[in-house]
Amino acid sequence: MIRHPAFEVEPWAVRECHLHADVLAQTESVFALSNGLIGLRGNLDEGEPYGLPGTYLNSFYELRPLPYAEAGYGYPESGQTVVNVTNGKLIRLLVDDEPFDVRYGTLHSHERVLDLRAGTLTRMVHWSSPTGATVRVTSTRLVSFTHRAVAAVRYEVEAVDQPLSVVVQSELVANETVPPVADPRAAAALEAPLVLEENVAARDCACVMVHSTRASRLRVAAGMRHEIDGPDGTHVECDGQGDVSRVTVATRLKPGERLRLDKFFAYGWSAKRSRPAMHDQVVAALAAARLTGWEGLRDEQRAFLDDYWAGADVEVEGDSEVQQAVRFGLFHLLQAGARLERQPIPSKGLTGSGYDGHAFWDTESFVLPVAIYTYPRAAADALRWRLSILPLAQARAEQLGLRGAAFPWRTINGEECSGYWPAGTAAFHVNADIAAAVTRYVDATEDTGFEREVGLPLLVATARLWSALGHHDAEGRYRIDGVTGPDEYSAVADNNVYTNLMAQRNLHAAATVAVRHFDQAQELGVTLEETATWRDAAAAMHLPYDERLGVHEQSEGFTGHARWDFAATRPDQYPLLLHFPYFDLYRKQVVKQADLVLAMHLCGESFTPEQKARNFAYYEALTVRDSSLSAATQALLAAEVGQLDLAYAYLGEAALVDLRDLNRNTRDGVHMASLAGAWIALVGGFGGMRAREGRVRFAPRLPSGITRLTFRVRYRGRLLRVDIAQDGTTYRLLHGDPITVTHHGEELSLSERPQTRRNPPPPFPDLTVRQPPGRAPVPRRPGDLSTDVACPPEHPDGEP
Repeated sequence: MIRHPAFEVEPWAVRECHLHADVLAQTESVFALSNGLIGLRGNLDEGEPYGLPGTYLNSFYELRPLPYAEAGYGYPESGQTVVNVTNGKLIRLLVDDEPFDVRYGTLHSHERVLDLRAGTLTRMVHWSSPTGATVRVTSTRLVSFTHRAVAAVRYEVEAVDQPLSVVVQSELVANETVPPVADPRAAAALEAPLVLEENVAARDCACVMVHSTRASRLRVAAGMRHEIDGPDGTHVECDGQGDVSRVTVATRLKPGERLRLDKFFAYGWSAKRSRPAMHDQVVAALAAARLTGWEGLRDEQRAFLDDYWAGADVEVEGDSEVQQAVRFGLFHLLQAGARLERQPIPSKGLTGSGYDGHAFWDTESFVLPVAIYTYPRAAADALRWRLSILPLAQARAEQLGLRGAAFPWRTINGEECSGYWPAGTAAFHVNADIAAAVTRYVDATEDTGFEREVGLPLLVATARLWSALGHHDAEGRYRIDGVTGPDEYSAVADNNVYTNLMAQRNLHAAATVAVRHFDQAQELGVTLEETATWRDAAAAMHLPYDERLGVHEQSEGFTGHARWDFAATRPDQYPLLLHFPYFDLYRKQVVKQADLVLAMHLCGESFTPEQKARNFAYYEALTVRDSSLSAATQALLAAEVGQLDLAYAYLGEAALVDLRDLNRNTRDGVHMASLAGAWIALVGGFGGMRAREGRVRFAPRLPSGITRLTFRVRYRGRLLRVDIAQDGTTYRLLHGDPITVTHHGEELSLSERPQTRRNPPPPFPDLTVRQPPGRAPVPRRPGDLSTDVACPPEHPDGEP
């Protein structure tokens, strides 16, 4: 956990003023750069020291065996793990024959800045070697949003106070040593996973290496080219052997003189293309990058981000830490999906190897709702990836004896690789989550072509699954038994309300879209009789309700279980799954993460305001938040039922999960869904935004710690700006045709003139809400921040 203020608080950057070796792995995740296809962890240029080396390509993986004490029918036989591919970030430096290494000599100053508007990571170092040779090193790194396969580094070395001999070694290195993996079988599969096929260093110092994986049979090519600017007499040579290609630049610098190296490196990867084709693809990408040049890449990066922020920015006044965090989150969400090109968004993006690089249901339920209203192209690409793996999902359903499609709980290539079926295979709600993302995207964009070509087959296949999983009981209710909802402390339960409501929406949407595109639906074998069965099932969906308590049951019988003994649970026994058997958790009233509360968020029209308040109070007392997915949903519902300060506390927890390493696992990569949750809590919670069936509604209210909240959203070809103050809200149409929105139920017509309305007081002033003992969120006190300062200047002697 980051126990000291590692990062300065400022609105448009994440700045580290000093190198903290104890949180190096965490900062590598925070400072990671990506464009959705290529991901570079924020490792130091020279490669050492490191927490976790990482260069990742979307959907580039190796297969590994899945361990079972006892095998069973339908268990996945192999898993997939993201591979750390050829490292192109490496630039080593020798100063008068001494390697530049921050662990030796004197580190006078060290600063790194992730610029959220420029899309760059800049590092500035002032260092003296053990023999007293002093240099300043500045590097700026980017992964291009406009060149899909390209990354680049500008690296500058300056002699400070005496003539120096300087050697810079720019490298491509494959099969780097990485920290050990706990599972020895996985470790064996991932030890030196890349098999060399080619290593070419041309006379003009263009270097290309091609490797392949042993089991997954994927091929990757990496190449680099350089532009070098140094004093007369600068010498350049290159060589390549084994898993290393190297360009060496040697020169002598006078005090104040600089050596500058612009490094362009590119990747190509495929399961089908030949070695020569991959080689040529990388050479072509490098040629385009050199033609654009470093300044061109930098300017294109800034222009791309200017356009993004114009439609996605969120402004928070009164809490500078949350302001920084929500922009940090939006930046990483963009990085995860900017150039997705029909690939998944993993739960860690391409910032680390956590969860083996897998994609889960939280992409559709947390990440895509943000993308749909800020950068919809990413959402469309992610859902096209789901369509591309539909045949595998249909095969999985057939293996399980079901119709339709059973999408994997966790995957890279589309095959299920969850070895624990109660919290994997049984969590069928992932299929309805995909369907919900489809309907949300089409509603927000009116993209009928997408609905017909992508949405229809996904909706039909998932609706058929619910027809196969459910049945009508003797009372005519439609039941879905033996499934697992979002709460992973309950499993294989009957009629989970979240699952049933999401399935209900899925069935309705499939029937509606199939009729709208009936010719295409008939090609999928859909009949009017089948759509009628979907509507009948949706209309009769069973939603368990405890009349005695006046609350919905998370699943049938849940409120009759014994309550977890929270008073006897020590603080060090959280998360509970690491200290108690699942058998005990499954039969008690204890909630790992929002489940029924998430149902009220995503299917809010199915509950009355009074039901939401009672349900929220009941489940708040049971929810321990042993998952980072929970806080954002609890923030949104807390705001809706009038618990604004509680919502504000949960906002801080969701927003700061990585900048403060609250879950002690940021080293494995940032938490994409929780970062999306900061936007959800602000826009959906305090902005009260809900959009469905062509209508966008707002119900804004602010907590005392936020004086003003402004956000922009894209909806049906319009760009809206919502400006919320404590006493009122102003709505503006920035682009597009006139539109009608609602403010706390009142319809407003937006065209050229803004509309302002007062914010009513919060509802349910007498509602009492409590959390389990010791599990309340930390209250937000933005005025207490001690890190909202600039990096200190160097002292004359160079010591900070």
